[in-house]
Amino acid sequence: MPKFSTSDGLSLYYTDQGDGLPILCLAGLTRTGADFQYVIPHLPNARIITMDYRGRGQSDWDPQWARYSVPVETRDVMELLDHLSISATAVLGTSRGGLVAMAMAAATPDRLLGAALNDIGFEINTAALSTIVAYLGINPLAQTHEEAAAALAHVLQGFDNVTPERWLNEARTHFKQTDTGLSITYDPKLRDAVAAGGSVPDLWPLLNGFAHKPLCLIRGAGSDLLTAATARKMQERRPDMIYAEVPDRGHVPFLDEPEALAALNSWIKAMQ
Repeated sequence: MPKFSTSDGLSLYYTDQGDGLPILCLAGLTRTGADFQYVIPHLPNARIITMDYRGRGQSDWDPQWARYSVPVETRDVMELLDHLSISATAVLGTSRGGLVAMAMAAATPDRLLGAALNDIGFEINTAALSTIVAYLGINPLAQTHEEAAAALAHVLQGFDNVTPERWLNEARTHFKQTDTGLSITYDPKLRDAVAAGGSVPDLWPLLNGFAHKPLCLIRGAGSDLLTAATARKMQERRPDMIYAEVPDRGHVPFLDEPEALAALNSWIKAMQ
């Protein structure tokens, strides 16, 4: 099991496969590198790296939960790149992962080759964010993966035409079966860290860090976190940005949809 040690003593899990353009895949707030299982087979001729943030998946939980923050997670990413002797990488960032990419662009632009943002932009719908915060740190009511899969199909907004097999795989990926039901795969204290984080700052200045770097935006057509208005504003400010809107998807697309793959392939070609 590949792991590396952070400068503050945690052991974090990562994967590293393939050869070619390095692409670091960074997951959403409560998710893990397993989120990219659907898209990785469609990204040939690339070195694909994933990482479980501290407190998520197979990485250590942090005894100081306040360090579950974008700045610390960005530092972890830099230390992983150092561990792998990678001077610069492309980043495919889903939701929280996109925020880490923005932080990288602002702090260490020389280490970023380009970024693909999956359903995250420079404005975040606070009402949608509040909905996410409401379920943080809470185990699902479902007792089995099958029950959870059925619930996901009804609870997640904006998703249509998703197979039962995909929902079941999602449930098995993101919930652990225990003797008393299902449990989340991350530290429940993440909820405290997010609650203590305060309001979302103005992110638009961070767009400047992506100047002269290939930028891609993928939006679920039914997403409530990334609004269509924000996507249009990003297109106006970066007319060269590669953009795809994925039908029948909310927050977040799985990334193996034809629209998402076409955008990602164009983005990768722009960096080669």
